[in-house]
Amino acid sequence: MSTTHYLRERLAELRGPATSPRPLDARALAALAANPGCRRRALLDAAGIDKGAVAQVLGAPAPFGQSQFAFARGHAFEARVKAEECAELLRLLGAPEDSGALLPDLSAAGPEGRTARTRLALAEATSAGCWTLLDHPLLTLDVAGSTAYLEPDAVAVAPDGSWTVVEVKSFPILDGSADSVKVGAAARQAAVYVLALERLAGPLEETAGPVRVSHDVLLVCPKDFSNLPTAQFVDVRKQLSVTRRQLTRLTRIEEIAAELPDGTTFDLRWSEDGRTPTRPAPELAAAVEAVPAAYSPECLAACELSLHCRDRSRACGSVESLGRGLRGELGTLTTVEAVLSAALGTDAAGAEADPAVAALRRAAVLRAEALTAGGAACH
Repeated sequence: MSTTHYLRERLAELRGPATSPRPLDARALAALAANPGCRRRALLDAAGIDKGAVAQVLGAPAPFGQSQFAFARGHAFEARVKAEECAELLRLLGAPEDSGALLPDLSAAGPEGRTARTRLALAEATSAGCWTLLDHPLLTLDVAGSTAYLEPDAVAVAPDGSWTVVEVKSFPILDGSADSVKVGAAARQAAVYVLALERLAGPLEETAGPVRVSHDVLLVCPKDFSNLPTAQFVDVRKQLSVTRRQLTRLTRIEEIAAELPDGTTFDLRWSEDGRTPTRPAPELAAAVEAVPAAYSPECLAACELSLHCRDRSRACGSVESLGRGLRGELGTLTTVEAVLSAALGTDAAGAEADPAVAALRRAAVLRAEALTAGGAACH
């Protein structure tokens, strides 16, 4: 049995025999790259496990997802951007007026068929010498030994053969600028698509000639409070560098799975209606805790299991729950109890040996002096 086949079977066992895998998308990959030390998320995402349903069973559901209204608004806006054979999108890309574009059919059976059709369309478009727009192409990216299927909103191929990722978002660009947090999230997601295109470009260059994947992603959003599309190019070189580096650091999935106790599974044991999990919460919690996590407050904006992991982190007094920056400053002090003991202790030798301990004790002295002075002023 090949390693790939064995890994697929192992992940299917972890997921549950009657459960279809959830696809690993660019948003999840961007979140995973931002926290590469979290083996729990890496394994559950690779196995295609519904982390939201797991969190629900564990009693710590995260407020994730968009409303149906937001979904409908987003789809309607994207349809407007791509209406009339993508005439508006071509204008935003800077194409000459009435230039037109090829719109290849990317439909095929299954994800493997769609990715093969995307590769063929990109190869043809690169040497076509005219504008080509690929609507929802399907790309692949190897992540810690597992294949992720990625679907950008569009990829534009210019007459010079360069490839540009197009991201359509429903948040507005107001007076020429957009919410920096939302733009940053879109840039991290788009960087995953750019990385996948770079991996694909190498093999295609043998037949299609030199390929240039643009690091400037076209972000298309509504203008002000209207439904009129506007756009700006976003340089994702920084996000691309971080994503590439972080994904290479991920522990391979088979190594994480091999360390699990025998019989570990995340099967939710869905009822006959296919919507109600019946797995006892303590049993599922034990399976989840068998995989090490790396919680930080940033997880609250990116992971469905974040509230569960936060509760566990606080319960054991881990300083990670206070933030990665603080964790890095505290050195060998890994618990809140250890931090408080160091700040209030009197072992001068310990302070000399550990700069973090010395800084904590100095801070405790300054705090005490400030409180004393404040109390005296009140009298």
